[in-house]
Amino acid sequence: MIIATGTYTGVMSSNPEAEYSRRLEQRRAAVTASELLHRKIGNARLILLLSACVVAWLSFASEILNPWWLTVPSSAFLALAIWHGRVIRNIGRHRRSVRFYENGFARLEERWEGLGEPGDRFSDPSHPYARDLDLFGKGSLFELLSTARTRIGEETLASWLKNPANAATIQSRQEAVEELRNNLDLREELALLGEDVRAGLDSESFSVWGMRTPAQYSVKLRTVIFLAAVYAVVSLAVWGCTGQHIWFLSAVLIELLLVYMTRSKIRPAAKEAEKACLDLKILSLILGRLEQEAFTSLHLRKLRAANDRNGQPPSRIIARLNRLTELLESGRNPLFAPAAFLLMWEAQFVFLITAWHRKYGRAIDGWLAGIGEFESLSSLAGYAFEHPADPFPELTGETPYFEGRQLGHPLIPQSTCVRNDLKLDTHMRLLVVSGSNMSGKSTLLRTIGINTVLALSGAPVRAHYLRLSPLQPGASIRIIDSLKEGTSRFYAEITRLRQLVSLSRGPVPLLFLLDELLHGTNSYDRRIGAEAVAKALVKRDAIGLLTTHDLSLAHIADLLAPRCENVHFEDHIKNGKMVFDYRLHPGVVTNSNALELMRSVGLEV
Repeated sequence: MIIATGTYTGVMSSNPEAEYSRRLEQRRAAVTASELLHRKIGNARLILLLSACVVAWLSFASEILNPWWLTVPSSAFLALAIWHGRVIRNIGRHRRSVRFYENGFARLEERWEGLGEPGDRFSDPSHPYARDLDLFGKGSLFELLSTARTRIGEETLASWLKNPANAATIQSRQEAVEELRNNLDLREELALLGEDVRAGLDSESFSVWGMRTPAQYSVKLRTVIFLAAVYAVVSLAVWGCTGQHIWFLSAVLIELLLVYMTRSKIRPAAKEAEKACLDLKILSLILGRLEQEAFTSLHLRKLRAANDRNGQPPSRIIARLNRLTELLESGRNPLFAPAAFLLMWEAQFVFLITAWHRKYGRAIDGWLAGIGEFESLSSLAGYAFEHPADPFPELTGETPYFEGRQLGHPLIPQSTCVRNDLKLDTHMRLLVVSGSNMSGKSTLLRTIGINTVLALSGAPVRAHYLRLSPLQPGASIRIIDSLKEGTSRFYAEITRLRQLVSLSRGPVPLLFLLDELLHGTNSYDRRIGAEAVAKALVKRDAIGLLTTHDLSLAHIADLLAPRCENVHFEDHIKNGKMVFDYRLHPGVVTNSNALELMRSVGLEV
């Protein structure tokens, strides 16, 4: 039973290089034109400044001209200054746009490593496959995929890679990604919204603040503070007009008393709001841009509709909070501080922010989740646009199931990527992969695993065709010891195996990928242990692969036949060098290259 076909209608861009090239040329031309205009306006401002000096001399020193003539160069200078500011901002936008397409070209030309966000903070040694499949770090899948501008976007994408979705969610994401795939204008505009977003917004603090119960301030307290500020302003005006300062002094004393009495309520709330609501402008800009789109896929329409509150777009609601917090912070300015004190500035804006918090605080989580989800979909859409030959996988109700044709690794350059076919289902649950060192066994496991991660997150896959059921990936490939925890590699491996066996008891079938199983112990224990692990996993409806260069483990296929069989990678010596074809062949490998490799590095064996 097919529950998701993975095929959609729509305009497909078959040549992302040409589109990027065209747009990059336009953006570079815009930078050149804006920089030229920038220099011209700068020169014009200098001329106007000199003209103003001449007019001032003719007006005040020589008294030849009326001083009102100064308004002409001054007004022109002011207008040019406003225009100049806009041109400078445009230069910044055009340069960011150039970087956007240059980074796109870097991905297309497979020189993207180190240019993006590696996502190291999402790496978790205890995760059942994240480290084994190179999901995070320099040169990782996350770095290749992520174009998120906010931390919540990065966190959402990382969560999708680490937590496989169900069939319905995958299908809805595929539809959304397909709609966004060719909307390059939208992805570009989102990339231009902030210069360095990740350094500012702390989505977790903002979310926690939103869910917290806001402080309660009585109407009496708010009224007293407002009247005290009015009294201070009026008494200051009276002092200026009449010279009577007694009223102003009394106002200052009253305000000092109010600040002292309310400091335990007002000051903590102000600091908390300033910390949690830092740099909210980017959220407002992203939401505002999305509110302009008329989406057609159900998933994107739901994301768009879920954000509104009582008919008000969230971009305006968050923009108001951003203005309030910026105004609150302006009271810290030393030049404005005396006026802020008289106006009871901090208390007034804490009251306004608290009112906003009480009305909209519970909606923050939903807004952040929506932004994170959209940015994740946009990242996958960018990947889909740049890899038009990569199809969406088909999801099937036949479980467990994995069938891939011409599977390749998305992190390996296409010019050197060797592809293989593979099928696992209820009839063939386990493949024992034998082969020499460096023959491609580990790469095959990573290829299967990383394409499964892409498929279950809603992205296209590096294959000619992939059909699979919902699966729970689990891997033991890159297991290392830990000095900090005092564990050996063998202990770390058996701990991971226990984790995978536990996962195999779950509601979703396990896809296990075991590299050089139990090679950290003696051959007898290894054979007995490997047999037990393989039997336990196959018994629990799991499917997967087990690699080894120890041919004594090849007999596992005989023990578990017909649900298990041997396959292998071959190599041969040509002109004194080891040659690998990286192709999967049936049966057990018949040769070994260990001694030849040892001799090739100069060891006398």
